[in-house]
Amino acid sequence: MRRGRSTNDTGRSADRATASDDRASTAEDAAWLDAVNDTLDDDATHRGGFGDYGGAEDGLLDRSFRERIVLVGVTRAGQTALDTEASLDELALLVDTAGADVLDRVVQRRERPDPATFVGRGKVEEILDASLAIDSDTVVFDDELTPAQQFNLEKILERSALDRTAVILDIFAQHATSAEGKAQVELAQLRYRLPRLRGKKNFSQQAGGIGTRGPGETQLEVDRRRLLRRMHKLERDLARITERRTNQRKARRRAPYKNVSIVGYTNAGKSSLLKRLTGADVKIEDRLFATLDPTTRRLQLPGGEQILVTDTVGFVKKLPHQLVEAFKSTLEVAATADLLIHVVDGSVDDPRPQLDAVAEVLTEIGAGEVPQLMVFNKADLSPEAKRHVDANPGSVATSAITYEGIDELRLAIGDRLRATSPVYEVFVPWARGDALAAVHREGQVVVEITEDDGMRLRARLEDASARRLADFIVDDTPLGDEPAVETRTDSAGASPAPTEES
Repeated sequence: MRRGRSTNDTGRSADRATASDDRASTAEDAAWLDAVNDTLDDDATHRGGFGDYGGAEDGLLDRSFRERIVLVGVTRAGQTALDTEASLDELALLVDTAGADVLDRVVQRRERPDPATFVGRGKVEEILDASLAIDSDTVVFDDELTPAQQFNLEKILERSALDRTAVILDIFAQHATSAEGKAQVELAQLRYRLPRLRGKKNFSQQAGGIGTRGPGETQLEVDRRRLLRRMHKLERDLARITERRTNQRKARRRAPYKNVSIVGYTNAGKSSLLKRLTGADVKIEDRLFATLDPTTRRLQLPGGEQILVTDTVGFVKKLPHQLVEAFKSTLEVAATADLLIHVVDGSVDDPRPQLDAVAEVLTEIGAGEVPQLMVFNKADLSPEAKRHVDANPGSVATSAITYEGIDELRLAIGDRLRATSPVYEVFVPWARGDALAAVHREGQVVVEITEDDGMRLRARLEDASARRLADFIVDDTPLGDEPAVETRTDSAGASPAPTEES
């Protein structure tokens, strides 16, 4: 008697059937694409967008006019329709920041992307109908497209097909102002364009006749070589900038100042917070990615210590890997900071997606283990900020507009930084008032006792300050973490035993 197939055999049979269906579907799609391409006019053009369809050759939005955009979002496995709509809402803001208008959106639920068109031929025809109805210039997909998918979509839709990565690159290109920022953005654009270069017809540099060397380079090969040459030059330039920045960072490490970096989601209010904390004259704009170039300013804390605060570029969901790679030299300031001020938009109902996006980028640049102080900004816009603070002990609610919570934030920064500094016992003779002033200026005094020959202190000091004050440190071994105490002096000149009070 023939035995029934095992569960594994059944599973393998199902897999083979699925693979067979996929091959059949791929073959049908290939035949359909060939049929569509045969009916297209090779000389057809459409305003806006990418390559053969007009606009800029770098594949970004044409800013000579306000393009009309159709957005496309796909709900994948593990996602909900609300997640897709929220992501499309953010993409619409990105498109608006890039200088175009969103007039329609198309949404699809799909288990996995179609290898030819990402959304399948039925949905492509629906997108084409929507594009024709509003005479759109460009179709923007919320997910990254492969070069083949982008090529097929543009041939079928007869208009530019871009993805979220291209839109973000376009915004960065608009907002970069420094030489370093421009070089970083250009390098990211070239890395994006390189696999998307397109061959052109009748560009083979062939030479006829007996004794000639045969066919020359195609235009595609020439373009690829030019891009690679430009990329190598930009990489060399950025390497020199990175070396200079590393030397500057080493010099800062020798200074008695701790380094704090402001990180967070784009448009969370990082630049506004830097201005309120330090009085820095920085660009403030209610738009995504308004700040790309880092800005460093000095801040004096309530305890008298001075620190350096740096504003960094904002993060976003699905941040292009090309940008993270290109901006690594800039983002390293977060990885080497003593403390990260993580600014969150406190007016949103659920900040978890933004927190996850920031955490992902911080991990990628090696800053995932740096201590963080969470700040829920925009408390003036919604009471949600205070609810978020209650749900995240140790965080602070602020408003860069009304100055609410700014003083509390300065105190919290000081407390977090002091907690990481070791405590030393220092004795300063009366004749060295300059050294006594340096201890108060560069550290936090937790115990102060007056003696006959001078002042005995216990103070939290940074390594650089401890090295400069080594002649006055009684024991070069840190005393460990001690609770803050009230400063006491003995007016009679006696030497009482210090008693610590919490």
